[in-house]
Amino acid sequence: MTEPAQLTLGVLWAGLTLYALFGGADFGAGLWDLLSGGSTAGLPRRRLIEHAIGSVWEANHVWLIFVIVVLWTGFPGVFAAVMSTLYIPLTLVALGVIARGAAFAFRKVGERLWERRLFGAVFALSSLFTPFFLGTVAGAIASGRVPPGLAAGDLVGSWLNPTGLLGGVLAVGVCAYLAAAYLCDDARRAGEAGLAAEFRTRALVTGVAMGVVALGGIGVLRADAPALFAGLTGRALPLVVVSALAGTAALALLWLRRFASARAASALAVTAVLWGWAVAQYPLMLPPSLGYQEAAATPAVLTATLVSVAVGAVLLVPSLVWLYYLQQRR
Repeated sequence: MTEPAQLTLGVLWAGLTLYALFGGADFGAGLWDLLSGGSTAGLPRRRLIEHAIGSVWEANHVWLIFVIVVLWTGFPGVFAAVMSTLYIPLTLVALGVIARGAAFAFRKVGERLWERRLFGAVFALSSLFTPFFLGTVAGAIASGRVPPGLAAGDLVGSWLNPTGLLGGVLAVGVCAYLAAAYLCDDARRAGEAGLAAEFRTRALVTGVAMGVVALGGIGVLRADAPALFAGLTGRALPLVVVSALAGTAALALLWLRRFASARAASALAVTAVLWGWAVAQYPLMLPPSLGYQEAAATPAVLTATLVSVAVGAVLLVPSLVWLYYLQQRR
């Protein structure tokens, strides 16, 4: 029988996966907004991006809030250690999320060209550095540089290191790839064959580039995070293989212009690598010593958390599914 702590950990990771798939694509769309071109030439691309994320970007950040609340409630010691040791990149993430949302909203109502350009630049740049710093946070935790306790780790060296930088680059690249793959399908459904072809090329180039970075990252992890490397090449290897196969299939489907199938394969590739990370360091939450059982709250708190999540899911998930369904049909 699955214990409450283990179940809570699974719920937490499921929320993180959903945020990567939905929120990550939103960040990537902001990056492509930055690279769309001038005010006139880039207008069709920016309109497609706004159409794709305009009705769902706020809903996508529900998953980030969900992850924070479950971590805080279910594993308070881990929450305290992460938030205190990594407060510099996490503060930059918070500022980026706020700036990005505000700029996206204000750009739509800007009456002057310089206003729209200013808000567009803020939206695009914050879409770039926010996932980067989220990736450095992941790298810090995965490489065992966040010890238990309040600010017990190096406030700079914990995230500014080879594994942290690799995590940041991969996060930005994965977000950009997901966004391009999703936008191919959105452009096709909107009847914009030219835009679909443009984003197809961007998705293919980004996907190949991320494959190269991931291969190079093997050497980085072996030298800088040997425990994580051992886990990924050990019991998590089947999930790593699934991710590689799904990513290759996604590129092939993009090449064949099977955009809806490529979208699903891309999501599977990202999901597999995230759960591969989880399996690689299980049962540890803060490597090399703090496991989820030691970090968990009391059974009463965990049970209350799981019940609350279940009730919330009954109320919220149908609404989100309906929202995404309507957004895809528009």
